[in-house]
Amino acid sequence: MRALILMLWAALLVLAAPLQAQAKRIALTFDDVPRGAGAFFTPDERSKRLIAALSEAGVRQAAFFVTTGNLDTPDGAGGERRIAAYVAAGHVIANHSHSHWHLNQTEAADYLADLDRAAAWLKGRPGYRPWFRFPFLDEGGRDAAKRDAVRAGLAARGLRNGYVTADGSDWHLEQLTIDAKNAGRAMDMAALRKLYLQSQMSGIAYHDALARRTLGRSPPHVMLLHETDLSALFITDLVAELRKDGWTIITADEAYADAELAAAMPIVPHTSGTLTGMMAWERGVPPPYAPFWMGTEVMSLLFERNVLVKPEETK
Repeated sequence: MRALILMLWAALLVLAAPLQAQAKRIALTFDDVPRGAGAFFTPDERSKRLIAALSEAGVRQAAFFVTTGNLDTPDGAGGERRIAAYVAAGHVIANHSHSHWHLNQTEAADYLADLDRAAAWLKGRPGYRPWFRFPFLDEGGRDAAKRDAVRAGLAARGLRNGYVTADGSDWHLEQLTIDAKNAGRAMDMAALRKLYLQSQMSGIAYHDALARRTLGRSPPHVMLLHETDLSALFITDLVAELRKDGWTIITADEAYADAELAAAMPIVPHTSGTLTGMMAWERGVPPPYAPFWMGTEVMSLLFERNVLVKPEETK
């Protein structure tokens, strides 16, 4: 309990840090493309809805990080066509590996060979950008030798780290909806929308405050999202909330043009997570480096309490 109180207090200190008036800019990126079916749509329905929603929201360019091994799954059928549709709508694609492995559980040579397999599929395709995003944001964990070997491997291949600076753990909320559907549980969609928006907006606010304490500025942020049903349902609402809060939606190209962040290769005891958190750790900013409410236990509790319809309420 004492540890939780200290964590909460530290989180409040980060959020309470003085924030100078600065332009707030953020790019939207989506991982695990093509992703398996969610609780509400088929993969084809989801991608059509997501393309339409991004257009309606006025998002000129988002980035979709492709896990090419997903194309070989049943839900991956038609994935190449869906990826091409994202590009035709003005968005860009980049490398998220073939097999979506943890680096800290994989030999560096095998890991590099796996991302080469994805690179071979992506090479020459319209909209391709030479960015690699580490699955699970795992850049080697505690294994400095793997971290350095893969960093060198990326540089040798002309690939840049497709880093993340802001995160709201949307993947877990998506999984909760899938689990609820499979269990035959009804969901309050208005409450689900509210929880999605609260979790994403609070994650962005936390990481921006942490970035300002670390860098002395609000950088062009890169938001981690996933190609989920929740994105298809609520991305227009999320963009509206961001703009209401003073954010400008920028392209991934613009965000990754930040020289300081592009050159950053933090040396910390555990290399994983957002670039914001790793840079804060390296520069001596006190933890936590991610908000406690992004943890799976807290999100699961909020989902159970607020989103799931109680059996007696359905009678």
